Amino acid sequence: MTLIRLMTILAALAFGTAASAGEACRKVQHLGDAYTICSFDPAVDDIQLFQNDRSGKPYGSFRALENDLRQDRIYIRFAMNGGMYLDDQSPVGLFVENGRELKAINTNKGWGNFHLLPNGVFYLLPGKAGVMESNAFVSSGIKPFYATQSGPMLVIDGKLHPSFLADSTSLKSRNGVGVTADGKVVFVVSDGPVRFHDFATLFRDDLGCANALFLDGSISSLDIPEWQRRDGLFPLGPIIAVTELLPG
Repeated sequence: MTLIRLMTILAALAFGTAASAGEACRKVQHLGDAYTICSFDPAVDDIQLFQNDRSGKPYGSFRALENDLRQDRIYIRFAMNGGMYLDDQSPVGLFVENGRELKAINTNKGWGNFHLLPNGVFYLLPGKAGVMESNAFVSSGIKPFYATQSGPMLVIDGKLHPSFLADSTSLKSRNGVGVTADGKVVFVVSDGPVRFHDFATLFRDDLGCANALFLDGSISSLDIPEWQRRDGLFPLGPIIAVTELLPG
């Protein structure tokens, strides 16, 4: 069991019991589009990032991650794809797991959504989470226990990414993450194709996230066992999961 996993379990015992994933997730409408939203408290909920299994190979699916964690009596309450990845399923940008940096931060210019600057980092510290623009994250000196880099940023200090257009014709399934003013982590997946602009205004205007990060597009996937939902159409790279230790 990792240090951060143990610390999160102890925090949950000290500050209260986390809500079930079924209670934490809900369906909402925004500008005529449907979304699934799941909110978790990093002071209570065990939010982690996963990339490779015990043999060093990418998990690639929620099922593979579940089977691996069960060996430690750990149960997945919620999971989603957690950032863009290369053909070998390794992260495109920064990836930190259990305090160990597996991939360095990527601030290069390039093609595709990841390089639609500014991009950003979702990170976790004991009892705390954040979303920050990549260069600001480097300057901050933060040493996270978990982190994943993706792009573009959806909301930067309360402002929408400057490239987003309210009348854009680029409609795709999308998922992302933000952190509210009271420190809750909000994961969102669109239930159909949406434009970047509308997705970003959901985080800023409806969810109160001053900073939010796009995770990926067409591969957007969810695992909510209490809803009997497990998406599995695409191989996955990084995975974000909320877990709990089974009793016994």
